[in-house]
Amino acid sequence: MTANYHKYLLDFKQPSGTSRGTLTQKETYFIIINNEIKQGIGECGLFRGLSIDDRPDYENKLNWVCNHIDLGLEELLTQLIEFPSIQIGLEMAFKSLESHDPFELFPSKFTQSEDSIAINGLIWMGTESFMKQQIADKIDAGFSCIKMKIGAIDFQQEINLLKSIRNQFSSKDIELRVDANGAFHPTNALEKLKILSDYKIHSIEQPIKQGQIDSMNQLCSKTPLPIALDEELIGVNDYDLKIQLLTDIKPQYIILKPSLLGGFEATSEWIEIANKINIPWWITSALESNIGLSAIAQFTSTFDTNMYQGLGTGQLYTNNFECPLLLNGENLSYNNSLNWNLSTLND
Repeated sequence: MTANYHKYLLDFKQPSGTSRGTLTQKETYFIIINNEIKQGIGECGLFRGLSIDDRPDYENKLNWVCNHIDLGLEELLTQLIEFPSIQIGLEMAFKSLESHDPFELFPSKFTQSEDSIAINGLIWMGTESFMKQQIADKIDAGFSCIKMKIGAIDFQQEINLLKSIRNQFSSKDIELRVDANGAFHPTNALEKLKILSDYKIHSIEQPIKQGQIDSMNQLCSKTPLPIALDEELIGVNDYDLKIQLLTDIKPQYIILKPSLLGGFEATSEWIEIANKINIPWWITSALESNIGLSAIAQFTSTFDTNMYQGLGTGQLYTNNFECPLLLNGENLSYNNSLNWNLSTLND
């Protein structure tokens, strides 16, 4: 068995605003495993500025993995605790190698084109007019759950945007989620949550920066609207520490990004714990290409949940790969009569 990796730059169709600046490109890496008969491919969805494995020795570690691929998946995963995006890439690649169809990693009604996944419509950060246009476009496209990133422009402008949605659509018509990406300070967070609660917000992701356990616990106990942990989960790998984190903070929801949490096995562990202590959850992609997005969507489809998921649409990039993923309104589906095209991977 041999392996190699390939760096790939995804080009955004238009500059996309996040809490970590405006993105025009997103780098990602692919691990390709070969045996005498087949080939498997997996995506290491490194997210600069957010992944805990955003570090100078990243490619050195990828090279080490390729040179030690014969250790097998289980042993490699144990040695890659500090590199969650490489862990998920390996899980994908080994599943791809073992599967009858190298792109059908989690067979389900979804991959058989018999079911779809309802997703939220993501509103990118930008000027008030730009965000307002995105909101209108998403609602026109048939989305009934909108996720808006806040904390980048003036708070009152963001409130005005939420107010304009609620003036037209009730909470029964449109579910509103907001993501603060840790933008609020513990001293004023509760006050801002009270203002937001006037607009029937479904939930707010990570209102304050991660790592402030006591402050987050206080917020979750007093909040007038549900709080979802997101970045708070990154880098927490031990099973008992995961239980401790959730029982210490007692969030209303958790949000799971497999590329940042160490892959499918690690995400399943979070889900198992959350289900035991009755914390609802949903799964979110993290700007992967269609290779990673498809794998995460397939994984998501194996769970019985009626929550809107935070999956991408595959339509962000000019040089994404043609694949069977289709978006119809708010429903992401997999048309298995369509083929994959990875011709640009080796350009």
